[in-house]
Amino acid sequence: MLIVYILGDSNAGFILTHSQSRNVMGQTLTEQILDDHLVEGELEPGEEIGIEIDQVLTQDTTGTMVWLQFEALDVDEVQTELAAQYCDHQTYQFDFKNTDDHRFLRSAAGTYGAYFSRPGNGICHNVHKENFAAPGKTLLGSDSHTPTPGGLGQFAIGAGGLDISVAMGGGPYFVEMPEVVNVHLEGELSEWATAKDVILEMLRRLSVKGGVGKVFEYSGPGVETLSVPERTTITNMGTELGATSSLFPTDERTKRYLAKQGREDEFVELSADEDAEYADEIVLDLSEIEPLIAKPSMPDNVVPVREAAGETVDQVIVGSCTNGGYEDILPAAKMVADREINLTTEMIVAPGSKQASELLARQGWTAEMMAAGVNFSEATCGACIGIGHVPASDSVSLRTFNRNFEGRSGIEDDSVYLCSPEVAAAAALKGEIVDPRDLADELSGLESPGMELPDQYDGSKTDIIDPANPVDDGLVKGPNIGSAPIGDPLGSDIAGETLLKMKDNITTDHIIPATSEILKFRSNIEKLTEFTLSRVDETFAERAQRADGGILVAGENYGQGSSREHAAMCPQYLGIEAVLAQSFARIHKANLFNFGILPLAIDTETYERINQGDKIEVITDVDSAIKSGQSEFVIQVNGDWEASAELNASERERRILAAGGKLRLTKEQYQSGGSGAAPADDWSVFWTSGLFSTHR
Repeated sequence: MLIVYILGDSNAGFILTHSQSRNVMGQTLTEQILDDHLVEGELEPGEEIGIEIDQVLTQDTTGTMVWLQFEALDVDEVQTELAAQYCDHQTYQFDFKNTDDHRFLRSAAGTYGAYFSRPGNGICHNVHKENFAAPGKTLLGSDSHTPTPGGLGQFAIGAGGLDISVAMGGGPYFVEMPEVVNVHLEGELSEWATAKDVILEMLRRLSVKGGVGKVFEYSGPGVETLSVPERTTITNMGTELGATSSLFPTDERTKRYLAKQGREDEFVELSADEDAEYADEIVLDLSEIEPLIAKPSMPDNVVPVREAAGETVDQVIVGSCTNGGYEDILPAAKMVADREINLTTEMIVAPGSKQASELLARQGWTAEMMAAGVNFSEATCGACIGIGHVPASDSVSLRTFNRNFEGRSGIEDDSVYLCSPEVAAAAALKGEIVDPRDLADELSGLESPGMELPDQYDGSKTDIIDPANPVDDGLVKGPNIGSAPIGDPLGSDIAGETLLKMKDNITTDHIIPATSEILKFRSNIEKLTEFTLSRVDETFAERAQRADGGILVAGENYGQGSSREHAAMCPQYLGIEAVLAQSFARIHKANLFNFGILPLAIDTETYERINQGDKIEVITDVDSAIKSGQSEFVIQVNGDWEASAELNASERERRILAAGGKLRLTKEQYQSGGSGAAPADDWSVFWTSGLFSTHR
């Protein structure tokens, strides 16, 4: 294979080629796809690799900064095969700032050559799956649930927005080669058991940290019993395991699904080699799966529904990018048809796409649900991030979503459970948590609805604007839209107060909340920083400004959850130079590098000894250590005691850190190389920012 990278028309003289000969023996499906897209490194677990990206997607809360960063790179147009911009979070447009963002995103998509999905058309993962996801292709998205299309054989990864901008400019995406774990499926799901229960079982077994550094690749005879929508439910929530991605092989079910979407010509048959070797294997017998539920407030707090039965339920929501498709809502519709929702329980349907809404409406199911007492929402992420349908105080909400982090629903002291549409509908009818198998024994005629796909997905495509027919003349920026901030290089000395000491599993929702009053400032970083870590300590941002920066300390899995780069960008803007944590979530750690914040790993003893307010100094020469490849750093606390901290970073990540962030480094290299200062055959000038591979 010969891969050629060209960055923009103005850089036609700077072409990088990488010849490779694919080894087809003994490869997992993950390795096959990565090998076909490999431009840097070796497919060895833990080694950094650079891969060619075929498709990118972004959404409205991350997209504004993606396009502002892309504008800062001075690239004329998108270089990937396909780019898509979705508006799915702030669709209610509570403020002119939201509407201005959407107008800017539409203009950016038209200016640079991306598809634009209008507000209300649906959630990025659902709409992308319906229209663009393709087997064997790579997809990079500025949303953590981007791995959803892995259910139809696309290798998809969530990443920070700056990585998306660089990929759109034609650069490879760099990631540590994950371990590939084989999830061998046997048997077939029994009545009332669903794909949601499969991934909840995975979370029960492995926890929210069980997939870190891994790809879960599904195989076995059980695969062929699952439809593509069921498979994408599983790959969507692989993110909750901390996985880099999740992947299914393709087969006749994949082909039929694409045919129903009018895209049969995009089918490619994909499967692992028979002699493929995996890092580990998990065996799941689908016939043993029963209805499960994740109790508050973590997706891995999973028990059988019968163990939670009897809990009064105030609110039920069916939808989201996990279970918002036609096939997800239809079972709930069948269950409530000709019945009535419990009078003290509110049930809402939040479709994942307008296509799902249209199909349900044309078949009469919308009317059936409304007659039963169900309310309908626009196709939006909305309630999943606390925008609309916020639960009442001291109440229980059952949701078919993928996350139930504390406070994510929009009220700090919430009680959110995660479950399948069948369990959600049963609770809405009963008014309390109930195993649908037990409810079927109580209610005459209540049968397991099963999984049913439509004959054809024939919804309208009018809400997708083709880049060949843009509707705006250039970029349109409202008064709330700022510019992409560029950090300063790290110096030799890092010292400051421990401004905040945090517990385990701090999420990006804790760092930058996603509520409506905050999301509208995603394109205005100066204002957005006022809300940094407000859910942990509402005084943090003000204290950080007074202190002119400082250091953050956290426990395990710091930065889990969303891909939002603002969770690194805002601390950087406040002067945070280092984060000391026991471990970091993958995407957030990459974002810390991208914005020039030093991520140092500390052990349990060091974490326990540090107190908020302590003075910490990195007594190692930071600049020299980063550039020389040193991994061990020494910190001194209150001038009293010392401890070791570790920097686990590739050479490329070290260059990004030393430069003060990826945007600064990329611009510098673009300006020096793009001007023609370096001859095309001078391979000592490496484009390690990601715009070009370092391979000749």
